[in-house]
Amino acid sequence: MKNFGVKIRVEFPAAHHIRGYEGECARPHGHNFKVEVEATSPGISNIGIALDFRDLKEMTKELANRFDHQDLNTIAPFTDINPTAETLAQYFFEELERLVQRNPKTQTVTMKRVTVWENDRSAASYGY
Repeated sequence: MKNFGVKIRVEFPAAHHIRGYEGECARPHGHNFKVEVEATSPGISNIGIALDFRDLKEMTKELANRFDHQDLNTIAPFTDINPTAETLAQYFFEELERLVQRNPKTQTVTMKRVTVWENDRSAASYGY
């Protein structure tokens, strides 16, 4: 089945460290994280829009604002799990999936994938 796809990206700076890791990433360090969100819709509105970029970006920014200029290891759920690019991608995907389903303007939208970039060369994704 073919769908329309929409993709947005938001950024936030934050610090983290990887507990149990043997290497430099075990020490506190920071990134300008980029969160790339992909969603699909089976159709488009009468004005030709599958999903307003602004709606998806606002939902993503709402989540990212929790982590902006913070130590990720001190914010749940990352007090219990390592704040890796993989677990951040999963967190954003699952939280956005909930927000999309609750919003009447986005109920026909399906989350496809979230990719979290630590830098321009390293990223991890979670989704379908």
